[in-house]
Amino acid sequence: MPKSDPYRAKIFVITGASSGFGKGTAVELAKRGACVVLAARNAENLEVVARLCEAAGGKALAVPTDVSDPAAVANLAKATLGRFKHFDGWINDAGVAAIGRFDTVPLEDHEQVIRTDLLGTTYGSHHALKHFRERGRGTLINVASVIGKIPSPLYASYAAAKFGVVGLSDAIRQELMEEGVENIHVCTVMPMAHTTEFFEHAGNYTGKKAVPIPPAYDPQVTIDAIVGLIANPEDEIITGWQGGPFSFLHRLMPKAIERLMAANVAGAQLVDAPPDAKTSGTVHKPKRVRKVS
Repeated sequence: MPKSDPYRAKIFVITGASSGFGKGTAVELAKRGACVVLAARNAENLEVVARLCEAAGGKALAVPTDVSDPAAVANLAKATLGRFKHFDGWINDAGVAAIGRFDTVPLEDHEQVIRTDLLGTTYGSHHALKHFRERGRGTLINVASVIGKIPSPLYASYAAAKFGVVGLSDAIRQELMEEGVENIHVCTVMPMAHTTEFFEHAGNYTGKKAVPIPPAYDPQVTIDAIVGLIANPEDEIITGWQGGPFSFLHRLMPKAIERLMAANVAGAQLVDAPPDAKTSGTVHKPKRVRKVS
């Protein structure tokens, strides 16, 4: 018998869906006939993305959600079940960063980065796993970062949060493995730097324009990887072709690779980047509504 379509009429919850990987993943899933539940803080941008998804051939439900608020994430799960009765996948993609020397970034920014990136992923994973256990199947995809494997200067709280996401996913996966659960999958995606709005949205206290850590990749690389994991789950993937060799070398000679990372980041962000005003970016609140295309 033919294998069932992993996308058509399936329901996927996506946080961070108003821009970047989240938005792109939602539209790609909609093209395949999926139903997508879109979560982000900016309600108006979410509605625009929902219309893009429906124009692409899928169904969409926009649920404004601040993932750093556990009650809001509980409402996201409740709204999804109220509309669709179940969901097949949950993608934790919401994330922010505060760039700058650790002691110059305000403590409240560090706290909010960890609330959004780590606690938000924890809240989403908890609701997803409870539902998947009830159904006996499902796919959880947590978007971390290569910085969740190899630390970077100027990204201290982001690194702490993403290391936490990698560990959280590993621990959940181990629990399922020990219990012999085969139809619930936990996938961790660790992107290299990509040319998304991430750097435009980041808090930045360097006095220089926030720029990607080179090399920067097309966002479609990670979008395609996330979509592919739904059909063919893997435990971990690094997106951006240099990430795999970089991670392998880090395991062999961690100090050397960390020195290389530090020099690369400092050169790009502190030396080569043009001057810019210091800002908290979207760490605490979303940007003003802009056209999403």
